[in-house]
Formats: sequence, structure tokens, C-alpha cells
Amino acid sequence: MKNISILLTGLSLIMYFGAASAQSWSGNPENAPAIQSGTNAVKVSSSPELYQLALIWADNFSQSNPTVKVNLDQINGNANQSADYLRLVTDQNTGILTDQSLWKMVIGRDVIVPVVNANNPMLNLLYKQGISRERFSLLFNDPSERNWSSILIQGQNVQMQFIFPDNNGIISGLEEFTKTTVSASNGELVSNAGEVLAAVQKNVFAIGFCTLNDLKTFTGISGNETVRLLPIDKNGNGRMDNFENIYRNTDEFTHGVWIGKYPAALCKSIYAVAPVKPSGQSELLFLAWILAEGQSLLNTNGYCELAGSEKQANTTFLLSTRPADIGSVSTASFPQSWTIFLTVLLLVVLFVALYEYSRRGVKKLAQEPEIQVAPFLIEHAMDVPKGLWFDKTHTWAFMEQDGNVRVGIDDFLQHITGKLTKIRMKEAGEMVRKGETIMTIIRDGKQLNLYAPISGTILEHNEFLLSDAAIINYSPFFKGWIYQIEPTNWLRETQFMLMGERYADWLRDEFVRFKDFIAASVRTDNNVYAHVVLQDGGELTDNVLADLGPEVWEDFQTRFIDTSR
Repeated sequence: MKNISILLTGLSLIMYFGAASAQSWSGNPENAPAIQSGTNAVKVSSSPELYQLALIWADNFSQSNPTVKVNLDQINGNANQSADYLRLVTDQNTGILTDQSLWKMVIGRDVIVPVVNANNPMLNLLYKQGISRERFSLLFNDPSERNWSSILIQGQNVQMQFIFPDNNGIISGLEEFTKTTVSASNGELVSNAGEVLAAVQKNVFAIGFCTLNDLKTFTGISGNETVRLLPIDKNGNGRMDNFENIYRNTDEFTHGVWIGKYPAALCKSIYAVAPVKPSGQSELLFLAWILAEGQSLLNTNGYCELAGSEKQANTTFLLSTRPADIGSVSTASFPQSWTIFLTVLLLVVLFVALYEYSRRGVKKLAQEPEIQVAPFLIEHAMDVPKGLWFDKTHTWAFMEQDGNVRVGIDDFLQHITGKLTKIRMKEAGEMVRKGETIMTIIRDGKQLNLYAPISGTILEHNEFLLSDAAIINYSPFFKGWIYQIEPTNWLRETQFMLMGERYADWLRDEFVRFKDFIAASVRTDNNVYAHVVLQDGGELTDNVLADLGPEVWEDFQTRFIDTSR
């Protein structure tokens, strides 16, 4: 499926650029040099808060595409709203974004962050406990609760102060996050984010709100980290779990935002807006560049790039063209006919290559004794052997007659990952504790870290898995065992595990959670991922994670493995 997706994207690009080239060569061949003359131009207008980023994009794009000029200026009131301009705006520009007649596409993210003074005496407590959405809501609603001792265990009995910038985008994002109204009574309102950060720098007990870009700009100017990110307890359990620890530095935080470890309500969008979907070659080239090379400049300048699935879907949507988009094409000129002929020839070659590849793949599958899996991932088809204890991290344990315990992974996990290509294991003689990382399962470089269901000493690991990790897929409870362990606290630790019908009931809930996770992670409205859930009325396909990107695997790690240990 992955190869087919790549092929379709390639065909779209070939069709577009072939058609665009044909259009540019139509009529007289003497028109062709205009493309190389440097007279092509993209008219771009940016909202003020994005102007520096737009300048960086324009400069780097021009270096990569010297024949295309970017004419950039700022949006000022209602200026530059004509059809000649491509606009770059954020969620602050509500007037533009609520206009249903305009074409819009998300090209990046701007993140709202709470910040505290680096010298706050309770900083270590914050990094252990965090502040949840519910707690923020209470603090906003009830001034009497704005005391550090009310939100942190062992927090000091001292009042906190909220500092907000006069920024509609940040205020609306906080209101969406906390489900409350942010008003003057909530704290101090200052003119801009720079004043917020300066105030937090002076007040060790203050909490300020700005964007990640504002914070990076401020720390870059000041030359030291006098203001730090405030950790948010996303799952609201009163502690910062391992998967939530993304706040130590801005690079780690940016990556965490990208894979969904930060509240979505605080992640605002950056848009490209136009009166109609862009169809000019220069405009499309500029937008496609932003969705590719331009994404790396988001992270380095205080913003966050799109997830891989979003970039791919947006690029495919952007470069998909209709006959009306391309315009009428004359067959009078030789260069145009030659371009069309070349495009058709390339399409034929690619389809022939795909056909031959499919034949070889079918032949290979016919020769190899691989397990035949069901087309759907159905909960009733899961193997739930009796007598095994199951941990909520999707591992199992079974005590043998000699008192030692065999450990492996459950049928659910091997079904969703697909055929494993490698497994990393600990050595015999090592001590392990329940909840510690005990193994890593890998498929084509994408991995999941799994945790020990019991404590004890590893007596042996399954040597056969080193040469063929896929044994786990066709025999997870027999040949695919992973460790033999001498337990140290078996009776107590099995009290927290599941067996038989209890495990089956829990697994049904996992299926419901997993369907919601897939729907949110891969945006099933995109054709690229339509195969994931749109089978037989919404059933998941087997091996559903196999061809998805590493960011989805990492998100699965945090939501289904890390939270359960």
C-alpha cells in the first residue's frame, strides 16, 4: 500500500508539471524563455506576526528557485486582499479565516505556551507534577485558588499572578483549552508578549502566556533562559509521566508537539489563503516548497512543522489539478505535443513497473510459508489463551512447573504492528523490575518499547528471535516467547494483571480506544489513509500500524503502552 501511495503521488506530480509545462509552451515556442528569464513572480502578503517567518521563507525559496521572485509585504487593514496575492496568516486573523469564500490550507503550527520564571523555587515540583487543564480552569475561575500551595503538593503558600498579552489568538486559545472566559479579573493584561516575558522575568511567582516563537525570540535576545516552559499534565493524573516530559528544552518540546503530546487546543494553525485555489506554476511551486523544505524552518524559528501525514495529504491536494485549473491547451505547437507525449510515456512506464512489481510480489508470497492473516483487525479473532496473566502494557506472563515465568507480547500487539523485523532484548543474568523497559520490538526502523510485567532475574532470552523476530507474529504464545524469568514478587504483581474474561473485557475497550486513536492520528478524511478504517463499514485492517509513519508509532507508545505501566 505504501508503494502504491508513493506511485500515485509521483503520477500526480508528473501530470501536474507536464500539464503546466504544456500550458507555458502553448502557442509560439518563443514564449518558452520567459520561464527562465527570472520574470516569474509570486505576490505574497503576510500578517504582521508572521512577517519575519515569511521573510525567511521568501529568502530561502529564492535561493533554491532563482528564476522565481517573491514579492512580499504585510497585510495592513484591508490592503492586499486582491486576487493577485497569496496570504500567510494565523488564527488571529479571524476576519479572513471565517470568510467561507476563500481557499485555505494549513502550512504550519504556532503554539501557545505557559511560562514561569526559571528561579521559581517550586520549579522542580512543577516538572514532577505539572498543572492540568482542570486546574487551570479552576485558577481562572476562582481567584481564591491562585495560590501555589493549592496546585502543588508541598507548594509554597504564596499568591501567583497571571499575565496575558493583548492578543486575540492567545486569549481564544486559552479559553478553548480551559473552557472558561479569560477576562481582566483573571490577571494582568499587557500590550504584547515581550511585556509578558519581561514581567515573568521580574516576578518569580508569575505565570505568563505567549507563543513558542515569542519565547524563542525572547531567550535569543536575552542570551539566557530566565524564563522556562511550564509543564502541562495532559492526562490529568497529578504527575508528569515519562511520555509527558517534553518541557526541558524547546527542541524536545517542539518534537513533542509534533507527535501530539501537547494539548491540541493550544496548537494554533498557520494558513495559506487565497481567493481561489492557486493554479499558477509559481504559486504552486512556492507552496509545495513550504510543505517540503520550508517545514524545517518552522522548528528553527519557534513554530512547529506539520505531521508527516498532513504534509503528504496537503501536497497531494495542492498539486491535484482539474482541466479548468490547467486551462485550454493548444496542440498546434511542437514543444507542447512533445511534453504531453513524454508525460504519457512516463505514465505507461510507471504502470508497467507497478504491474511487474505486483507479479513478483505475488509469486514471492506464493513461495514463502507466511502466516495468512485476516483482512480485518477484529477483536473476536484475538487469541486469549486461558491460564496466562496479561499486563495492560500488552505483555503476558505464565508460571511453569519449575516456578520460573515465561514472558511475551499479546496477540493484539503483534496484529497491529505487522511482521516484526527486529527485537532488542536484555541479556541473561540482568535484573528487571515491573514497569521497566524490558524489550524493544521493531518493524522497518519503527519501534515500540515494552515494559516488564513482573520483577525478577532474566534466566534466558529466546535466541531464535534474534534471527527471525517474525516468529512472534505467528506464534506469540508458544514459539514467540521472549524471556524466561525467575520471579521475585509473583503473587503481589499478578494482583494487578488480568486473566481470562477480565482480560477479554479489557481488550474490547482497547479496540474502541484504538479505533478512536487511528481516526485522530491519520485523519481518515484523507484518501491516503482511507484504507485504514473504511473497510466493511469501518473495521480496521489487520497490521494497521505497519505502513504508518514513526510519529504514529510514537504516539501509540505514549497512549497505549506508557500510560498503562
